[in-house]
Amino acid sequence: MNGFFKLPNPVNEPVLDYAPGSAERTKLKAALAEARSKVEDIPMYINGQEVRTGNTSDIYPPHDLAHKIGFYHNGDKSHVQAAIDAALAAKPAWEAMPWEQRAAIFLKAAELLAGPYRWAINSATMLAQSKNAYQAEIDSACEMIDFLRFNVHYMAEIYGEQPTANSKGIWNRLEYRPLEGFVFALTPFNFTAIAGNLPTSAAMMGNVVVWKPANSQIYSANVLMKVFREAGLPDGVINLVYVSGPDAGDVIFHHPDFAGIHFTGSTGVFRHIWKTVGDNIAKYRSYPRIVGETGGKDFILAHESADADVLVAAIVRGAFEFQGQKCSAASRVYIPSNLWPAVKEKLVREMATLKMGPTEDFGNFVNAVIDEKAFDKISSYIEQAKRDGVEILCGGNFDKSKGYFIEPTILMAPRPDYTTMCEEIFGPVLTIWIYDAADWNKMFDLVDKTSEYSLTGAVIAQSRQAITEATWGLRNASGNFYINDKPTGAVVGQQPFGGARGSGTNDKAGSKVNLLRWVSQRTIKETFTPPKDYRYPFLEN
Repeated sequence: MNGFFKLPNPVNEPVLDYAPGSAERTKLKAALAEARSKVEDIPMYINGQEVRTGNTSDIYPPHDLAHKIGFYHNGDKSHVQAAIDAALAAKPAWEAMPWEQRAAIFLKAAELLAGPYRWAINSATMLAQSKNAYQAEIDSACEMIDFLRFNVHYMAEIYGEQPTANSKGIWNRLEYRPLEGFVFALTPFNFTAIAGNLPTSAAMMGNVVVWKPANSQIYSANVLMKVFREAGLPDGVINLVYVSGPDAGDVIFHHPDFAGIHFTGSTGVFRHIWKTVGDNIAKYRSYPRIVGETGGKDFILAHESADADVLVAAIVRGAFEFQGQKCSAASRVYIPSNLWPAVKEKLVREMATLKMGPTEDFGNFVNAVIDEKAFDKISSYIEQAKRDGVEILCGGNFDKSKGYFIEPTILMAPRPDYTTMCEEIFGPVLTIWIYDAADWNKMFDLVDKTSEYSLTGAVIAQSRQAITEATWGLRNASGNFYINDKPTGAVVGQQPFGGARGSGTNDKAGSKVNLLRWVSQRTIKETFTPPKDYRYPFLEN
């Protein structure tokens, strides 16, 4: 029954391309048709039970507001309390389960997502979050699978890290205990993989979890919960509830067994949570772990030696994939004056080829933004730019009659500190500032100080000296830094993801660092031949 178990070597899940005539395209099309043919009744999951309140909210694809695909059951404070009670009741058996048995559950979940659930999770993300086939594939299938496989690997590495020094007759060792209490996972709409990773990364380390997803991600969260249950996750370990933020906060942040929060969302919400936890700090059994990845105002800085084609590709993909609704999306670009004419010509030409429409049409690169609130916020920036007389290089139109569609829009900044160069928009709006190529060394300070965020950034250059200068000059401007590539697309096991300043605690998702936040170490020193006299030799005459 005992052994030092060697896990399967984690390998990144291959990304399927969904080319015309491919088997995966046929299967995904069938899954989309099936999902659209029914209305899904989505319960909460508390202690393994499906909870339906009858107080429901409808779900429509953001790109097809006339077609209902499901509804979910809203909860209240009583359901939050029930979820906490279920988690704490499940905790003794879960944390006592041998780690290899916990590992097996999440490795099985990865295989289920790679196989029978791949089309279900991708189609759910395409419909409810308006992601095209490729964006759904790299997110809800591949990244979620990678999180599960690599986190299990990191878990084993953590448990294997032990003191290397032992005095004669003494054995020193470390235990990695789950936190005392429960963890709250508060997850966003934009990545199904993040929504799945936040509760599972804490759970695999022996913790129990209350999980509240964004309302606009509930449809795909329901699929993930089905996967976890089929993989053998015990009842009560992860409890999924659909409640308002205030209701969740009023119960969770006043509970003595609140042990930590795993968060991805807005900077403002995270700061409010941090303040609330601080105000209630004396109520808790221990100091809660606060882990969060928040906003970004991500940049691309081009040098005069940059390849114009590389820069244009980085701009189009980095800014407009998934409608710019990635916390890592390129939102501000700095281009030297010598390069601008060639870049402008190709950029305008390429932007004209982008098709926009429903995700079910695989020819569409751009789809709808997530909801009406996002639509109104994003479009307000475009309207203000028009009132300010800002040059609109591309796009600038929007329409929500059938879906929340906003054209990919490129603004030409009238000054480097114009509003859209500084504030997070979280949509398909990019702003470009043209600088004098001779001012290259002045750009680092400008880029670094323009926003409060520090999430992702990229430098495009062929000059190695320029790359060296930018890498050092922008060392604090981003947590993930890209050289000659777009500032998006971090891969688990390759580019651990996270930023600092207004972008979060930089507890890199997809790394061992993150999992270490969900354990509490205990040092054990065992002495085999202990002393029987208190006297030391120096006391002798």
